[in-house]
Amino acid sequence: MTFVTPTHAELKTKHRDSRDGLDFNLDIRVHRALSWLKRAELAVQSEDTDAAFIFYWIAFNAIYASGDPHRAGLSEKDTYSDFFRTIVQHDRERVIFDAIWNKFSDSIRVLINNRYVFQPFWDSVYREDDSWIAKFEDSKKQVTWALNRRDSIQILCILFGRLYVLRNQLIHGSATWNSSRNRSQVRDAMHVMEYFVPILIDLMIRHPEISWQPPIYPVLKD
Repeated sequence: MTFVTPTHAELKTKHRDSRDGLDFNLDIRVHRALSWLKRAELAVQSEDTDAAFIFYWIAFNAIYASGDPHRAGLSEKDTYSDFFRTIVQHDRERVIFDAIWNKFSDSIRVLINNRYVFQPFWDSVYREDDSWIAKFEDSKKQVTWALNRRDSIQILCILFGRLYVLRNQLIHGSATWNSSRNRSQVRDAMHVMEYFVPILIDLMIRHPEISWQPPIYPVLKD
């Protein structure tokens, strides 16, 4: 199918037109995400790739993170993995599937094969050993198996695991803004987020029947 990624303006209109029928938890997640999506688009227009990636990640965080105390022991990976399982099951138009297998397959492979966004590589740097190599090869085998099975959820989990490493590098000041040393992975990662984040928000708006937990730092009345 042919699918055009919705813009912030289009999603904002869709959200405004449908918000009377949205659950409060869904409404506030989408509202917050859209505010950061708008800022991400402005960063893209100004060709600030680092800022765009960060703002897209904040928008993503706004839709997947949960403030449920019963889920407090879950890792970030567990949390966004659960989110992907939920959202992919409701993607009846197979927009996510199409993005993975047709639009971004090359970019995804490049990111998966980049050791600089693989956390065990950095762990081994500190230990001064090469234990990361076996883990890296195993991870790539998992991707191959997932590709063969057309397992969109597994691919998303592995892909965003790589993106999360890049997110940490930028947020924690472990990279230089606009550095030539990490341009390729930041650029590829930004384009992946530029496509996926709007369609995830769109799917949430189009499927108000999904039950979402309260977000982290819920809105409180004074």
